Amino acid sequence: MSSNPVAETVASLMPRAKEELAALVAFKSVADFDQFPRSESEGAADWIAAALRAEGFQDVDLLDTPDGTQSVYGYLPGPEGAKTVLLYAHYDVQPPLDEAGWATPPFELTERDGRWYGRGAADCKGGVLMHLLALRALKANGGVPVHVKVIAEGSEEQGTGGLERYAEAHPELLAADTIVIGDAGNFRVGLPTVTATLRGMTMLRVQVDTLEGNLHSGQFGGAAPDALGALIRVLDSLRAEDGSTTVDGLAADSTWDGLAYDEQQFRRDARVLDGVELIGSGSVADRIWARPAVTVLGIDCPPVVGATPSVQAGARALVSLRVPPGVDAAEATKLLRAHLEARTPWGARVAVEQIGQGQAFRADTTSPAYRAMADAMAVAYPGEEMQYAGQGGSIPLCSTLASLYPEAEILLIGLSEPEAQIHAVNESVSPEELERLSVAEAHFLRNYAAS
Repeated sequence: MSSNPVAETVASLMPRAKEELAALVAFKSVADFDQFPRSESEGAADWIAAALRAEGFQDVDLLDTPDGTQSVYGYLPGPEGAKTVLLYAHYDVQPPLDEAGWATPPFELTERDGRWYGRGAADCKGGVLMHLLALRALKANGGVPVHVKVIAEGSEEQGTGGLERYAEAHPELLAADTIVIGDAGNFRVGLPTVTATLRGMTMLRVQVDTLEGNLHSGQFGGAAPDALGALIRVLDSLRAEDGSTTVDGLAADSTWDGLAYDEQQFRRDARVLDGVELIGSGSVADRIWARPAVTVLGIDCPPVVGATPSVQAGARALVSLRVPPGVDAAEATKLLRAHLEARTPWGARVAVEQIGQGQAFRADTTSPAYRAMADAMAVAYPGEEMQYAGQGGSIPLCSTLASLYPEAEILLIGLSEPEAQIHAVNESVSPEELERLSVAEAHFLRNYAAS
């Protein structure tokens, strides 16, 4: 990184940032309070609130959102007449999954092979630190040239919409000239990238029932309708032979015309086993950024260990559907619900319940904020030109903010590059990316203030 005062300041702050990220990662802030104590999420929220107060933020508040979680808000006034920038991250995290699969404890930040490992290190507690580092660097080098609002969400991973509903009820709170969402990532380490599109999503729970109770498979199997078998049939109907998503009435042929994703690179990034084919058709970018994708997130049925020879009376699954920009998530929900109901075989009883939903997002990459970010990225990543990519994941708040503040410019950056393995075991963050993106964000705020 070329020498400049902002970059030198960020570099000097990295040891402190590591200690702070370790403190934040230590909170088991999974916003599913049936699995993890509410106190863990509240502790993380309190930590962020204290950090904002220490940086001079005013009006720091813990917002009780309608889904029962807390989002942290703070306001840092800038010069009179300055623009307002909203910086977003989330402190809730995915469950650690199989803790035995982690090389080191998931809630203990551990350095290994030049990366920092821990649940939330990249997604998205590292984003909280990115914002703090950028602001600290500016304060040490002439001051923060814009009004800054920070919002740290407490339930983004659950998709329960708490902050979206809160923002809709208090539209003045998050109003800004531009919004930086720190929950995306570079296309690869060292290649500065802004995310131009996000897929929307819907989650449905489907319950299939066929019998009043389980039956002996020897006495009744072959004629008694098996609920688990019926569920398997309906879930299989969601994919074509090549693995493409096939929801009745939902288009699945859009194409991506931006940054290409090499298939072999994708295989490495996704850690696809040798000999296993990729699913779907079209380019990799088409499949993960421009087309719908269904995933069965979980199935409730007897585990193999302890299973009895029984015909199952009931079974259920949680199904996720990602939809690209241009597809209304509410309409996709209706289509998925209708598909599940129509494709359930043997007259089995089926009940479908919506669990979460969020709209897709497409940014205006021709805006002044994007030019300011491109110039900032060029400073933080010498010799590299900022790229535009899609992201297959969903950040429902983006569409809410775009709807509430149609004049605001929204940029998505962050630490979730492929090596970070977010949502998987052994999630990690590259400290070099944290450093460079913090430098980029600081220079962006300067550039944007002057634009």
